[in-house]
Amino acid sequence: MKTRSRIRNSSPRDAGGSPSRRDGKGGAYATAVRMLASRAHSARELRGKLLRRGHPADEVAIALERLREGGYLDDAAYAQGLVARRATGRGLRAIASELAARGVDRQVAQEALAGLDLDSQLEAASALVRRLQRAGPIDAEHIGARLLRRGFSVEVARAALRGVAAST
Repeated sequence: MKTRSRIRNSSPRDAGGSPSRRDGKGGAYATAVRMLASRAHSARELRGKLLRRGHPADEVAIALERLREGGYLDDAAYAQGLVARRATGRGLRAIASELAARGVDRQVAQEALAGLDLDSQLEAASALVRRLQRAGPIDAEHIGARLLRRGFSVEVARAALRGVAAST
């Protein structure tokens, strides 16, 4: 009887680790699925998070491979989604930098960024210029600097400033 009450009152760590590892359900895989349920991740980003949470490297590698095979982890789809979300307020350079920081392969990033044409960048920059002008009087030099910090090229920033100035 003493043994039963001791097991019932013990923590999962006393019985050999976390419940997911103890019952063989793959702790790293289950954690990765929960992370992917909240938002998309690149493979490198997910690997780093799982390792920081204390999952063994071999278990993480197996979990990432399972996710790739199941179609849940795809850096190309992740990059395309990030480009689509960021293109409305950031330029090509800022988006490329973010993809690199998140561990997306350079070739995959270039393919995703190829969908951004000059017209869509100019439209996004012009919308930002109009929004900044509505906020209050700001000179063109400050607006241009802000566009450059947002990752727009000099050519796109100049064209956006000229286009908005001509339409007002």
